Amino acid sequence: MVAVVEGVADRAATLAAFGEALSFPGYYGHNLDALADCLSDLSWLPPGPVELVVADGGLAAADPRTHAAVLSVLADAVAATAGTPHPLRVTLAGPGESPAV
Repeated sequence: MVAVVEGVADRAATLAAFGEALSFPGYYGHNLDALADCLSDLSWLPPGPVELVVADGGLAAADPRTHAAVLSVLADAVAATAGTPHPLRVTLAGPGESPAV
C-alpha cells in the first residue's frame, strides 16, 4: 500500500492529512500521541508493507516544533513496525518536490 500526505503548513491540517491518507480508525484523536499510536499499529490495513510519502508543504518553516515532533513520531513508527505484518516505510519530499508514487 502507498499513501501520500500532501504538504500542509499547520499542525491541525498535518494531523488530519495523516489520518485521511492512511484511513485511520474513528478513534484517532488528531494529536501527536494518537498519530504515534496509529502509525505504530497499522492492524486495520491489509497485511503488507505500507509506504508513506510525506510532502512538506511548509510545516518546517511555519511550525518547526511540530515538524520535529512529526519526524520523531515517524522514525519511532518505522522502528516499531519493523518485522510486523505492516512494516512502515517513509519517504520525505521537501518543498517544491513532487511526491510522485
